[in-house]
Amino acid sequence: MSELNPSREDFASLLEESFTERDAAEGAVVQGVVTAIEKDMAIIDVGLKVEGRVPLKEFGAKGKESELKVGDKVEVYVERIENALGEAMLSREKARREESWVKLEEKFAKGERVEGFIFNQVKGGFTVDLDGAVAFLPRSQVDIRPIRDVTPLMHTPQPFEILKMDKRRGNIVVSRRTVLEESRAEQRSEIVQNLEEGQVVEGVVKNITDYGAFVDLGGIDGLLHVTDMAWRRVNHPTEILNIGQTVKVQIIRINQETHRISLGMKQLEADPWDGIGGKYPLGKKVMGRVTNITDYGAFVELEPGIEGLIHVSEMSWTKKNVHPGKILSTTQEVEVVVLEVDPVKRRISLGLKQTLENPWEVFERNHPVGSVVEGEVKNKTEFGLFIGLEGEVDGMVHLSDLDWNRPGEQVIEEYKRGEMVKAQVLDVDVEKERISLGIKQLGHDAVGEAAASGDLRKGAVVTCEVTGVKDGGVEVKLVDHDVDAFIKRSDLSRDRDEQRPERFSVGQKVDARVTLFDKKTRKINVSIKALEIAEEKEAVAQYGSTDSGASLGDILGAALKKQGTDD
Repeated sequence: MSELNPSREDFASLLEESFTERDAAEGAVVQGVVTAIEKDMAIIDVGLKVEGRVPLKEFGAKGKESELKVGDKVEVYVERIENALGEAMLSREKARREESWVKLEEKFAKGERVEGFIFNQVKGGFTVDLDGAVAFLPRSQVDIRPIRDVTPLMHTPQPFEILKMDKRRGNIVVSRRTVLEESRAEQRSEIVQNLEEGQVVEGVVKNITDYGAFVDLGGIDGLLHVTDMAWRRVNHPTEILNIGQTVKVQIIRINQETHRISLGMKQLEADPWDGIGGKYPLGKKVMGRVTNITDYGAFVELEPGIEGLIHVSEMSWTKKNVHPGKILSTTQEVEVVVLEVDPVKRRISLGLKQTLENPWEVFERNHPVGSVVEGEVKNKTEFGLFIGLEGEVDGMVHLSDLDWNRPGEQVIEEYKRGEMVKAQVLDVDVEKERISLGIKQLGHDAVGEAAASGDLRKGAVVTCEVTGVKDGGVEVKLVDHDVDAFIKRSDLSRDRDEQRPERFSVGQKVDARVTLFDKKTRKINVSIKALEIAEEKEAVAQYGSTDSGASLGDILGAALKKQGTDD
């Protein structure tokens, strides 16, 4: 009876045994035996009450068929002891993953490399099978240089380095590139040890850039800079080299720390700068070809490997602010003069304008001081006019040399750009490249002539013709000297009632006395009032004084009567 109806204690014992068995198996990796293979599934006995099924593909490597057979012992991961179908839920992949994670974590901690194979391509990179654990390989970590096709690398065992592991998220990131770089560094170090500075070796051009070419020396690259390819100027390495070309180079420098190697080709040829001073003495005229034009000048090749610079200041006598490209063009053949040679700095200064005669010397020879020239008004400035002259040189007429009598600031407004004018050469300074001209010197200097003759000394009596009537006085012209002057209102008469400008008319002639003549400023003052006062004093001196009892009117009357008799 007890066997058919177990007691409550027996049932509890069986239940506890069941849970204990389940707790011990679920979530663990256990060993089982393949009891049968049905189609694409393997039947596995793991020592539990029920068997489990595992897809055959889980026993094969990624991308490969399984070779599993009945009787094989395998390790599987127990997910559940019994499912709805009464079977154990087993997984070979999870078992492998658990095993792999343990091993990978140990190697990651020690910094050791791991082996795996690329089996699929995903966004941003590839997936790698690390003996059951799936890792991500970023595209940038596949190789040292970007590669287009990774097909030859797939399903082939490759060494990798683990960059990051996160078991909670199940993430593993690996790199093949770091492994290659380490191997390459070891290889480079070994090669560098066998190389010496000054050694001549052969290599193959692998890559060409704007600044040089990389040459493969048999496992290590050296840089052949564009300036070390030839003694002459090389604008781009492709002028000399092609990718795949075998070249003979000399090792210039080796950096043992960075393993960087500098190479040279020109060092295998004779230096054209040796004895350069005797070849190109100062002042020698030579022919050359323009190779490059910059803002500051033009480079001229005198022979292969020898270049000189024509500075912009040495290009033209007259074109001062012009870009060199406006005067010369590349590949142009030009004649130049050697100005300076510096063998140490490997520089040659050349002159282009020195091949032509100095235009200021030519002008001075053809137009001595005092000669008359004609030219076009090129520019007007606050200090004078610039006149274009023969030989593409300019002369300047200062404001003070525009007119004898009027201010230059006023006279310059009468001149227009492009107008042809005549002027006199006043001075030529060849060293400073200056030509001084004068326009007023071609006209009549009435004031200067009068000053030279002494006719306009202070106190002289002059006859004036009224040319204009103003509120402040009258404008007059000195009849005998063709000189303009101005009589102020207060100087129009001794009598205040007669100091009215309107009582004078244009064309009227009056006598006046010179009260001021400044030769430096060419200023002339004349006064009717001063003349009247002087005549009065003279009459008093000749015909008596008021002390004699005669009135001033009597004295003046006598003076006038005598003057009339004399006339």
